[in-house]
Amino acid sequence: MVSKYNHDMVHPMTFGSKSILLLGTAHVSKESVELVRNIIESESPDTVCVELCPSRYHAIRQKDAWQNTNIITVIKEKRALLLLSNLILASFQKKIAKKFDVTPGQEMLQAIESAEMIDARVHLADRDIRTTLSRAWGIMGIWEKIKLIFQLVLSLGDATDIDEADVEKMKEQDMLDSVLAEVGKSHPAIRNALIDERDKYLAEKIRTAPGDTIVAAVGAGHVPGIKRYWNDEIDISELDQRPRKKKSGLFFKWFIPLFIGALIVTGFFYGGAKAGKDMLTWWVLANGILAGLGALIALAHPLTIVSSIVAAPLTSLNPMIAAGWVSGLVEAFSRKPRVRDFESLSEDILSVRGFWRNKVTRILLVVVFTNLGSVIGTFVAIPLMMKVL
Repeated sequence: MVSKYNHDMVHPMTFGSKSILLLGTAHVSKESVELVRNIIESESPDTVCVELCPSRYHAIRQKDAWQNTNIITVIKEKRALLLLSNLILASFQKKIAKKFDVTPGQEMLQAIESAEMIDARVHLADRDIRTTLSRAWGIMGIWEKIKLIFQLVLSLGDATDIDEADVEKMKEQDMLDSVLAEVGKSHPAIRNALIDERDKYLAEKIRTAPGDTIVAAVGAGHVPGIKRYWNDEIDISELDQRPRKKKSGLFFKWFIPLFIGALIVTGFFYGGAKAGKDMLTWWVLANGILAGLGALIALAHPLTIVSSIVAAPLTSLNPMIAAGWVSGLVEAFSRKPRVRDFESLSEDILSVRGFWRNKVTRILLVVVFTNLGSVIGTFVAIPLMMKVL
């Protein structure tokens, strides 16, 4: 493999006896697709690395994967926000791709197809997206998480004002990074989890891929970081670890329910029955109404809204259960998604109305907005209860 390419998207690299061509691509660019095809088929490398993790690889290869999604399992495993985030990111990418008549991730599909055509190995080089988001999520404080949720929802807007110059700019930034950019500005550690760690991960996976000649297709935004860490020692096992729950997080998880309980007991003990009842009233109203409002915003079933109002004041005192899990399960049973909901998911996520109309995404919205309402309700209730004393 020789460095005969005079293209700003092609970066010849070496590692020991390995010869590597690093291709910086845009995820919604026809030019990137053609470049990937031409280089792989002309170079015939031993291995083709792609910026995909196993879960994203299966999602991109298995078009009917959504039909096998068990929404109940998603809620029970606390993956509702992760799935909703992925769908919102996919929505934004699909809108741009549709406008410019390209398939989202087509350059990665092309890399895989071209590799299979020449009998080259396909090497998945990216870290599991669940690990990346888990590490970023673990760093955020409660208000940063709330801000992120609103940023994700607001990103459901239309893509008609995006032109080809904007697509070129996207070569400089990963789709996931662009949505979370504002959060990253205020918290450098989040940027580290989202970008720097992935650059290290990609560098290690690419340079240790099997074979002597390698072509690696990655988002152009990762190229500078990969080159920066190319010769560093990288502990990939550490980068693969999901963060342990912080002691401070566990402390507050248990402290707040205990504090609320102690506050109510104090109200009854020092302020009498009226003060205690007033405290309970404020707690139930603030937590229940705001959780119910969250479910209402998600256009939940009336039974779901009632369940969120009833459950939130109780689940907020139980660190093991969240109000959104209860309302999500009630919504799932009240409006059970059908096969056609999963089949139409790829089209429904292209519009805000579609997100609220599709039973699958509406369940995810119910979980997220109910939990958000309950959290806000807790912080609203505490000062109101303390005023009673």
